[in-house]
Amino acid sequence: MAGEDRAKAATTGASGIVRPPRYRLDQPKTPRPRLLPEYDPESFGRLSERIARFLGTWRFIAWMTLFIFAWLTWNVFAPPAWRFDPYPFIFLTLMLSLQASYAAPLILLAQNRQTDRDRVTYEQDRKQNERSIADTEFLTREIATLRMGLGEVATRDWIRSELEDLVRYLDDRRGRPPAHADGSDEDR
Repeated sequence: MAGEDRAKAATTGASGIVRPPRYRLDQPKTPRPRLLPEYDPESFGRLSERIARFLGTWRFIAWMTLFIFAWLTWNVFAPPAWRFDPYPFIFLTLMLSLQASYAAPLILLAQNRQTDRDRVTYEQDRKQNERSIADTEFLTREIATLRMGLGEVATRDWIRSELEDLVRYLDDRRGRPPAHADGSDEDR
């Protein structure tokens, strides 16, 4: 009984005013019903690209030309009772205007999506170029360090000349004539 009284007091409060239940912050709210239908912008964008891609082909132009030719032929040469769009072809003009009024925004949507893709590709290329430049600069510094290090490395000719100088010096200290560079010794 005491637990029920506490639960009732928590929803009514000390003053007796009924309060709405508190929402827990660790749980998502239930979604509210929406008046407008929801759609996936990506699927709509893909559809607009497919339509724009089709509108930019020779096949579309050929089909549209064939359709208009058939429309005009029927409404000019058919018996007057069967004609549904007489000479000024107002219904045909209305249909072509309607098609153009839908085609233009779809083409713009497709172009905007392509621009977004190009922007992402450009950004990725720019980052890759920055990495390539940094790698090239690092390798350039490493090659310069190796060249400086190679300048300090003793070569075979330098060691040979130093050893010949040392042999001459030792021979001079002993009082012997210097040995020839070809390795033959005159005293032997």
